[in-house]
This record gives sequence, C-alpha cells and structure tokens, in this order.
Amino acid sequence: MKAAVYRRNGGPEVLSYEDMPDPVPGTDEVLIRTEAISIEGGDLMCRLLIPPPADGFVLGYSSAGEVVAVGSAVTGLEVGQKVCAFGQAHGLPAGSHAELRVVRPEHCWVLPDGFDPKAAALVPVTFSTAYEALFERGRLTSGDTVLVQGAASGVGLAAMQLAKKAGARVIGSASNPARFEELRRYGLDEGIDYRGENVRDRVLALTGGRGVDLAVDCVGGSLLQQLIEATRHGGHIVPLGTASREESTVDVVSLIRSNTTLHGVWLASLLHEPRVHAYMADLIRRIADGELEAVIDRVFPLADAEAAHHYAEQRGRIGRVVMVP
Repeated sequence: MKAAVYRRNGGPEVLSYEDMPDPVPGTDEVLIRTEAISIEGGDLMCRLLIPPPADGFVLGYSSAGEVVAVGSAVTGLEVGQKVCAFGQAHGLPAGSHAELRVVRPEHCWVLPDGFDPKAAALVPVTFSTAYEALFERGRLTSGDTVLVQGAASGVGLAAMQLAKKAGARVIGSASNPARFEELRRYGLDEGIDYRGENVRDRVLALTGGRGVDLAVDCVGGSLLQQLIEATRHGGHIVPLGTASREESTVDVVSLIRSNTTLHGVWLASLLHEPRVHAYMADLIRRIADGELEAVIDRVFPLADAEAAHHYAEQRGRIGRVVMVP
C-alpha cells in the first residue's frame, strides 16, 4: 500500500509518501480500504513534537472507507460496509494516512448508503468532540450563551451548529474577521477577532457583564485565562486544543472565586464507550439528513500529504483539510 509516513519530528517536509507493507487485521480487528482522510490537530501536533514509535510511522486519527476484511472474533461489521473510523497506536494518532488501515471494531461507525466519505472522515473527531464538550461536559441547554474560541476550525464549526440547533446564543472568535459573515450560516450570532480584540472585554460587553454560560476553547494558550474571566459565575469552560502552540496558564484563584468548572476532554480515550457510540450514530444520521454539515475547506491527494499538512497549519481557513488516496 501507499502511505504518508514520518521518521523524525518536524514540519510537513518530514512526511514521505512511500510503499509500506499492507496491514493484516488480528482476530478482533477490521481492515479498511481508505477513501478519505481528515487531517486533525492531533496529527499536526504529533508530527511536529512526538517522536514516532516505529520507523516509517503511519500518522493519522480519522478516516472513512470500506471494510475489506474482518477478524474471526469481530461481530456487527461485514465486508463491503462503508464506515468512518478512528485509530491510534502507542497513544498516538495512527494509520489514517494510508490506502489501508487496521482498526478495532469499537472505533468504527457504519455509514448510511450514499454518505460522502470525505464528510464522514471528519465525524469521529470534529462532531464527537464538539458534542462531548457542549452537552456531556458543558451541560449546554436551550437559552444558554456559548463562546466558541476558534469558530472556523473543524470542531468549532461543529460546535456552533450543534449549539445553535440546541437553542443557544453563539458567540464565536476567529483570527480572520472577514469570515464572520460566512460563519453565520453555521450558527454564529456575534463574532470576535481574537487577534485584534480583547476577548474577555468583548464577551462581557455582549452579555451585559454577565459572561457566557459555556466557553469551548479550540485555540488554547494565553487566551484560556481570558475565557475564564469571560465565563459567568458557576459556568463551564472546556479546553479542547492547543492550536496556538502556546503554553496555557490558568489563575486557579479566578476559578475558585467564580465557582467555574474547567473540563478537559480527550476524545481518544472515550470513543469506545457505548454512550459515545450512541451519540456518534445520531450525529451521522443528522449529517446524512442535512441537518448538520461537515465543512471541508480543501481536498488534497494523499500523495501530496506534505502540501496538505502545510495548508492545514495555515490560519484563516473554514473547515477541515481532507486527503484522498
């Protein structure tokens, strides 16, 4: 099979498109022929910072494709089914950047007939993470106000759509304010330029000094403390990523005084849980029905993985970058 691999940490230039041995599924695994790959933030971070655990390590969390073999102990999945899938090895995103990948069946979700594999590749990370942050951790209900920091990201777009459908007021921040009008179609009510404006001050102005009920942070770094100060007494904050590549510093006293709850979410450790499988299946149905949209900014061939990763690192995009073998 062909795959994009890396042997050392660094920028997109460390990726190499090579022939690799075809993976062989174990008795409790399935083999998937890849049709689309979503480049996730964790993929970029691991390539840059975490040493590969094997020579010629195949990177990547999230993909979609067709089941071409199942292990003897696998139930509920059959050859020929189209699925979206998630995978990791040694605690790292693993396997998606290839023509074939092996995953465990609990990390697969069967797709309805005709579901676009490029859209499906986004679902395991973007929509699941957004749902977990909003409803399982953030306790979002109709009438709440939510701040989505990094609104144009894949998770941010999913979070805005889900929050708006749930009856929330949506404030979103982004690095490119020229895109705010376009973001309104995904649920944005008010936009904040987090590079040119003080997020805390702007949020408090928009909420009459009260603050938001929930802040979902897809950016991280020094802005996290501003979100804490922009969240109401007793509210919730869910940090999800470190796209800023800055270290996050939190004033614990400000959390204590405001009775604010800070929730961490690492979806990779939760995807096998039955409750997550249940809402994942429902999210797939809602996308298939046209209620929600998996937003794709640009599609690259897998052979151009270096260029795709370079583009995925640029700010100002709307949605995920996808590769196809």
